[in-house]
Amino acid sequence: MSSTVSTSRGILPPARLGTCDTPNTGASDSFSQPETEFNDGDETELLCVSWNQDYGCFAAGTSQGFRIYNCDPFKETFRRDLKSGGFKIVEMLFRCNILALVGANSQYPPNKVMIWDDHQSRCIGEFAFRSEVRAVKLRRDRIVVVLEHKIYVYNFMDLKLLHQIETLANPRGLCCLSHHSNAFVLACQGLQRGQVRIEHFGLNMTKLILAHDSNIACFTLTMDGLLLATASTKGTLIRIFNTMDGTLLQEVRRGGNRAEIYSIALSPNVQWLAVSSDKGTIHIFGLRVRVVGEDSSAQSNAAQGLALFQQNSSTSLDALISPSTGANPGSSLSFMRGVLPKYFSSEWSFARFHLPEDTQFIAAFGSQNTIIIVGMDGSFYRCSFDPVHGGEMLQQEYVRFLKTESRPR
Repeated sequence: MSSTVSTSRGILPPARLGTCDTPNTGASDSFSQPETEFNDGDETELLCVSWNQDYGCFAAGTSQGFRIYNCDPFKETFRRDLKSGGFKIVEMLFRCNILALVGANSQYPPNKVMIWDDHQSRCIGEFAFRSEVRAVKLRRDRIVVVLEHKIYVYNFMDLKLLHQIETLANPRGLCCLSHHSNAFVLACQGLQRGQVRIEHFGLNMTKLILAHDSNIACFTLTMDGLLLATASTKGTLIRIFNTMDGTLLQEVRRGGNRAEIYSIALSPNVQWLAVSSDKGTIHIFGLRVRVVGEDSSAQSNAAQGLALFQQNSSTSLDALISPSTGANPGSSLSFMRGVLPKYFSSEWSFARFHLPEDTQFIAAFGSQNTIIIVGMDGSFYRCSFDPVHGGEMLQQEYVRFLKTESRPR
């Protein structure tokens, strides 16, 4: 699979870019100048939603362009409406004005990635491929493009190709990155069913984890890349692994019936896990894991990180397992573990929130024991859960964001 790359006047370091302010008007080189008219009619179709890296914002790709929303407080930050079509992938880079865009029409074809600088209102880089782009992931120093059978890793500054990874067929575009500056970890599908490949680039180490018997449906990493949470296409179990040695640390059960998993989220303190599926319920689980060497500033280089892992690691799980504030309920027959089928000894969800079934929702953790949820029906929810007693979550906010009257100023 070949790719071509073009740049326009070079790429600025993302770390120095401004926040999502209304951009100054500027000329666009290879990307049509966006229209700034507001079109809130019923013809606007939502094509994609995605969180930024710290879950403080989300991007919505529409049939007319794209929009950026702040989560707390909820507010539309800006939008770009185009006469010539919309985008099926809109990937943010934290809160800066750099975005990766993949279109869904002849003007912006699905095999092309555009690196868009919204401050300059122009395309500053472009990748073209022979097949459809399934996903794009951004770090401050890397651009990762996911095709159905291959992943390309580029340097952000000069767009040079650094790595190529072969994967199993990946129509979902599954790929996840760590976001600590001193630890670049990438998770993707391996070449076998149910296998997740972990690349610790700073340590020059690859770990293959056979996470499930079925195909992988969804996974996520902690910000430092030390923990991986996975679900299969069966959708009943979620497993948490140590990415350094592949140890299974915890397993929780979403339910007994097959489900399509839409998203998995880990709280910043790695105390909670949230799962959304086509069954219309957000499940919250208490975690019993903690990250070894959580203070990444103490790791001056990758070698120190590896030494810390070797000092604490796989011969004992005690270093990675700790009590959780809220305990997940188990079956009343869990005392017969090893006698009855595994189902009866499972850990079940600690808290739940019910949503319309068969609508795709993605969930993430907000502040102070809250969950934020975005749906492909154009809805935004904020709900809270009791960290001690769990149970049904309380809805705090509901917005139809495609119809919101709040305009960026």
